[in-house]
Amino acid sequence: MAEGIRTLARELAEVTRLVEADDFGSTLDRFAARIVRTIPGCDAATITVRSATAVETVAGGKDLGFDPLTPGPVVEAVTFAEPRRLEDVTTDQRWPAFGGHLINGGFRGCLALPLVTHGSDTAVLTLFSRETGQFDELAYDVVLLLTLNAGVAFDNASLYHDSHELVAQLRTALQTRSVVGRAQGLLMRHFDCDSEQAFTALKRASQNSNTKLRDLAPLVVEAHESGDFDAELAKLALNPVGEPRS
Repeated sequence: MAEGIRTLARELAEVTRLVEADDFGSTLDRFAARIVRTIPGCDAATITVRSATAVETVAGGKDLGFDPLTPGPVVEAVTFAEPRRLEDVTTDQRWPAFGGHLINGGFRGCLALPLVTHGSDTAVLTLFSRETGQFDELAYDVVLLLTLNAGVAFDNASLYHDSHELVAQLRTALQTRSVVGRAQGLLMRHFDCDSEQAFTALKRASQNSNTKLRDLAPLVVEAHESGDFDAELAKLALNPVGEPRS
């Protein structure tokens, strides 16, 4: 088991190189895909985030064929920051609506594991299996690697370092996604434009100013909070659709 954990950690640690760019959406999707390739018995994986305003699936949802946010283990895990396990949907009737969708999607079980995040947002990694009884101690080893809970001992210094880097990079991707979403929302409201136009404007301003998107988006949010929004937009040449609304 110890060797299996070390191998798993090294495999997951490779995700750290995926988040150097600002394409955090693809980063999270690729992270979920790597989980599927790595965890025995896992046929699909999603990442779900709960913010102050919404609960949404930010990675892996397109592979399911159903809405994982139907009231059930995923929503409970992200709401209460507690793990939820559904070993066999045909015998466990705690979440009948979710169970029906799970079966229709061709799955028989799932395991929802909270991830460590900063701030008030919570995130959950959910593993789905087409067979029953697939998620045992190995799946829990994954969450230990991802959360680095107090008391988890690693007998290999590079393993600890790689696992720590993975957590830090995943946090960065989630946090970047959150602040960029806030900046998008501010531009959408100010310019009466859609989400794609707002994101395109942010990317263009990022390229023109030679500023990473994860660094530029907080400037927009902070300027709005400090009352310097218009000045910051002018400074960054941020104007998706022409003149702002009066």
